[in-house]
Amino acid sequence: MTRKFFIILSLICIGLVFSIAAVSKVEADPVKLTYSNFFPPGHSQSKLAEAWCKEVKKRTAGQVVVEYFPGQTLTKAKQVYDGVVEGISDVGFSVFAYTRGRFPVMAAVDLPLGYTSGTVATKVINAVYKKFTPKELTDTQVMYLHSHGPGLIHTKSKAVRKMEDMKGLKFRAHGTSALVVQALGGTPVPKPMPETYQMLQKGVVDGAVYPFEANKGWKLGEVTRYCTADFSAAYTTSFFVVMNKDKWNAISAANQKIIEQINMEWVDKHGEAWDTSDALGIVFFLNQGGQIIGLEAKEAERWEKAVAPIIEDYKANMDKKGLRGTETVDFTIKTLNSLQ
Repeated sequence: MTRKFFIILSLICIGLVFSIAAVSKVEADPVKLTYSNFFPPGHSQSKLAEAWCKEVKKRTAGQVVVEYFPGQTLTKAKQVYDGVVEGISDVGFSVFAYTRGRFPVMAAVDLPLGYTSGTVATKVINAVYKKFTPKELTDTQVMYLHSHGPGLIHTKSKAVRKMEDMKGLKFRAHGTSALVVQALGGTPVPKPMPETYQMLQKGVVDGAVYPFEANKGWKLGEVTRYCTADFSAAYTTSFFVVMNKDKWNAISAANQKIIEQINMEWVDKHGEAWDTSDALGIVFFLNQGGQIIGLEAKEAERWEKAVAPIIEDYKANMDKKGLRGTETVDFTIKTLNSLQ
């Protein structure tokens, strides 16, 4: 009886030793992630993404480590989302509009609704996501979303003071901004942001549509001279930060909660960064000799009316597909109006 007892006790002790060793190994081996971002390393949005990586490592006590790849060094801007789904990168930061038609619900936020700041636009997109939680994003784990400040007309050599000035001009534009250019009488040339500088420099396009921040962040103020402050028709561009689902599930529940808290904080940081960089972009643009042209009230009304069909077409097309287009737009506008 005593011998049998000691054998059983020995086996239990051996089992405990192996169990403790296994647990220690899990805790000792961090979850390693890769993060792909199309923004160049020096851009404020890239710096924030890198800071997120460092904050994750810090708050998880090194149990989750993120290796950062800016400037399209891991996946190109258009490939970032699919790259996360397929496991080419574990985390990705890019633009919804670069894969047109892929994210129909989230596209409502980009419509030319008259945005005035990145902080507001960022609050709007997160409210829309929380309200509708669209199926189009269920193949990844959403970290957070954000949107830049008002997208405006910039030109290289011809000032745009009225809609008629848009005729015959080609603009680098993508997604909603391409529709805005078309509605105002210009010709959109859809290319990702990283190609914009060379397109302007080489005369491939006459202008581009983007927020003030890109004058400094992407150095576009060096190759443009005029900005038309068309806030009545201002759109935004929305960005995602998503994680591969298998990688997310490999992270402990405790560390997931830590990352979710960081994500909430980074939403505000991105919105504020967009506004700060817009202000810096204006200064940079003016220092380069740029001119900002305001629209007279009647002309601003013309621009607003010209882009209105974009919004109505979106609603009609989405409703036809059973995707609650009118409800999504109405909610987006209501949220926007409550914030500005």
